[in-house]
Amino acid sequence: MNREGTAGSVLIGLSLVGYGVGVITPYPGRSASLVGLMVGVTLLAIGTSGDGA
Repeated sequence: MNREGTAGSVLIGLSLVGYGVGVITPYPGRSASLVGLMVGVTLLAIGTSGDGA
């Protein structure tokens, strides 16, 4: 796994934690965790594409 894959995994984890905290205690930035989740999934997909270029 390369840097993009690792960054995507970390971002997905942080986004899920942020959203979980937002469900318990709503805060204005909770929607940003959904954007982080989408970016994390994209980075994970890029990182695991196996292109190697």
